Amino acid sequence: MNLDNFIPIALVALILFVIMKTIRIVPQGAEWTLEEFGRYSKTLKPGLAFVIPFYQRISNKVDMRERVIDIPSQEVITKDNVMVTADAVVFIQVIDARMSTYEVSNLENAIQNLCQTNVRTVVGSMDLDEVLSNRDVINAKLLMVIDQATDTWGTKVTRIEIKDLSPPADITQAMNKQMKAEREKRSDILLAEGMKQSSILKAEGEKEAAIREAEGRKQAAFLDAEAREREAQAEAEATRMVSDAIAKGDVNAVNYFVAQEYVKAFGELAKSPNQKTVIVPAELSGLAATVGGLGALLESGGKTPAKK
Repeated sequence: MNLDNFIPIALVALILFVIMKTIRIVPQGAEWTLEEFGRYSKTLKPGLAFVIPFYQRISNKVDMRERVIDIPSQEVITKDNVMVTADAVVFIQVIDARMSTYEVSNLENAIQNLCQTNVRTVVGSMDLDEVLSNRDVINAKLLMVIDQATDTWGTKVTRIEIKDLSPPADITQAMNKQMKAEREKRSDILLAEGMKQSSILKAEGEKEAAIREAEGRKQAAFLDAEAREREAQAEAEATRMVSDAIAKGDVNAVNYFVAQEYVKAFGELAKSPNQKTVIVPAELSGLAATVGGLGALLESGGKTPAKK
């Protein structure tokens, strides 16, 4: 190749190389740190940027989006000397590209180690029962400590979640037995409470029925007494009227007493369980006459004699 032709081609290639190194496009969600002769100069934001070749250089391309870092599982000893296996995930977001580049050499590795250390500290200060039942408390403590520690790295820790807390197999079996015994205990208690409530309701029902029955007997006795009282009053009134009639010499009054005893005796004879044959007296006309006289007596007694 002729030297005269090589020089223009080399110049064109150099110009293209300089243009490519000078005009840079920073993508959305990223920030680039710019150095001048090895010293931090500024941070390039998303969009079109210009970099002077050989004088300035891109030292780091920082992802400003939130991302997830897995924390490897590790064995942790609780306060009551039980070994549990714990792992977690941490959500971080870089808020200062310069600090995340120059304040820590390996951001993700530093956060992983920081999380592992604090998981051992937090879980080790709690009993096994507290560890298994207070996962939210563990997450909150870890978040507070780690977020505060990463402030100097220009990084915000948004969330920390404990993924798994696994006690040893023998502890798990003991916990299952304890849980089963506790459930059986609650079942027995509920059954006993049900039987107790049923007995109480049954007793209350029997009590209510006895009260109502007693009230019914009381009401029936009251009505019966009232009926006897009225019957006695009627009998007394009839006796008074008959006595007045006898005093006046009325024969029907005497017939009334005779007829009353006659009818009573005849009724007792008819109701006798050993009586198979009832003899009807022949003097039915006399009985009818007696009843007729009784009616006349009552009519005469119901009238009030006129005063002279």
